[in-house]
Amino acid sequence: MIIYAEVSCFIYDTHSLKEKRSVTKRIIHRIQNNFNVSISEIAYQELWQKTMFGIVTISNEKVQAERLLDQCLGFIDSFPEIERTITEKQWL
Repeated sequence: MIIYAEVSCFIYDTHSLKEKRSVTKRIIHRIQNNFNVSISEIAYQELWQKTMFGIVTISNEKVQAERLLDQCLGFIDSFPEIERTITEKQWL
């Protein structure tokens, strides 16, 4: 089973693209290391207070893949400087 999520986020207290990159890179690296999923910033690269992540995981069980993705989303929510606004999930 393959599950894919598009996660739109608002980033607080950033005033430049450099500050945004430091926040998004930290989140991406920690999610990759902690959860072994594929994640990338897929939209809004030119905006300094908005981002969209694409997260993909593959598993032989639907429940396991969904649980892992939900853990990633909860991890994103644990960062005080970022707010998850819209999340869309798709099974492929």
